[in-house]
Amino acid sequence: MISDNAIAGAAIFILMILGANFLMYAIARGWAKGGDVRWIDALKQGLTKPMESQRNKSMEELREKMEKLEKTSEKKE
Repeated sequence: MISDNAIAGAAIFILMILGANFLMYAIARGWAKGGDVRWIDALKQGLTKPMESQRNKSMEELREKMEKLEKTSEKKE
């Protein structure tokens, strides 16, 4: 009753799930071992690097102004 296309689709889906699980297992195992794998470091740096947005730029400007004010107040004392 079940068509051959449905069975083939289910088999492909199951193989995709198993492949993804194996890939995640391999990445986690390599990460836990602490091997010299450069692509994991590149991925980690890419994900943790903050995006340069207008908000970050304005906060950096504010931080610089506050440092200047603190320096001038120290000089006056």
